[in-house]
Amino acid sequence: MTPLVLLPGMMCDARLYGPQIAALSGRVPIHLAPVTAFDTVQDLAGQVLRDAPPRFALAGLSMGGIVAMEVVRQAPPDRIARLALLDTNPRAERDDIRQARDPQIAAVRAGGLHTIMRDELKPNYLADGPLRQEVLDMCMTMALDLGPDVFERQSRALQHRPDQRDTLASVNVPTLILMGRQDRLCPVERHELMHRLIAGSTFKIIEGAGHLPTLEQPEAVNAAFKTWLDIE
Repeated sequence: MTPLVLLPGMMCDARLYGPQIAALSGRVPIHLAPVTAFDTVQDLAGQVLRDAPPRFALAGLSMGGIVAMEVVRQAPPDRIARLALLDTNPRAERDDIRQARDPQIAAVRAGGLHTIMRDELKPNYLADGPLRQEVLDMCMTMALDLGPDVFERQSRALQHRPDQRDTLASVNVPTLILMGRQDRLCPVERHELMHRLIAGSTFKIIEGAGHLPTLEQPEAVNAAFKTWLDIE
């Protein structure tokens, strides 16, 4: 079975995909690739390729999806067997968001990681639902475990990321575009764009979820992954 490489979002780790790892680990080899060590998307993608199996399926959520697109751009044609892009954005950073990252970085350097996550990032993440507080608490724990240096490197990488629309237009492997219906960070039109760019891609909207459907609606995501991986 082709191995699956998972790329987490900003200030997230393997816990972001906990339900998927639990559901799929008996069916497919799974590798979690951190996106924490460098401050450019290009270098992060290069590390993923150095550490990944010779041929693999690739899935990334949010920043993980942004790095996944750069992995696709850098990879030889035969390395990536399947692609899944979740709650992500193929465009370069908007100027207003790029500028807003500098004061966030400064605040985090001054000891304000918890406050930034609580007040500026986490409120935009999730849909209302019974798991909302549990997932928010997990997001805070992941962020604090990763720490301020990772926050700064990831913020810099996102600030200067390349536009990947041309990359997506070249994709010719089975591709899943998936998002939570209530995702306010990466809205529907961004995913519709990716779906249009990748010929033959599948577009799936998960109801009752926001930016982190892997945790908000894990059973629906698990089902979509099984179909995408052709392991049902």
